[in-house]
Amino acid sequence: MDAELALLALCTGFGLGFMVLAVRAVLTAMRLWVRGLRVTGRITERAPADRRRGGLVLFSDHLGRELLLDPGAYAPLCGLPPVGRTVPVVYVRERPTVARLWTLRHLLAPSFGWFLSSTVAFGTAAAATS
Repeated sequence: MDAELALLALCTGFGLGFMVLAVRAVLTAMRLWVRGLRVTGRITERAPADRRRGGLVLFSDHLGRELLLDPGAYAPLCGLPPVGRTVPVVYVRERPTVARLWTLRHLLAPSFGWFLSSTVAFGTAAAATS
């Protein structure tokens, strides 16, 4: 009985934590949607030593500084165009180093992943009580 209760508490805690992260990611996307500055970035190649797939995005902020955005693990999954093409970039004026690509997939992919993780955790908790 104690093991079931511990598993239930653990899964519920993870589920709530993942749900908080999902809500936070959605709020971040909404803040970028409302207050974000939109610019055009150009996709450049990664360094030869970098093993990750996809390119990096080079864009200029509102002060004219060249910044480099790494779309990360979501780039190949969310349809990043090939090197040399342009993509829209959005960032908050106060924090241009925390930019994201201005596509629905790139803005909402983290929240969807966290929501899916919370669903799995809550499902595990429900299965443990049965």
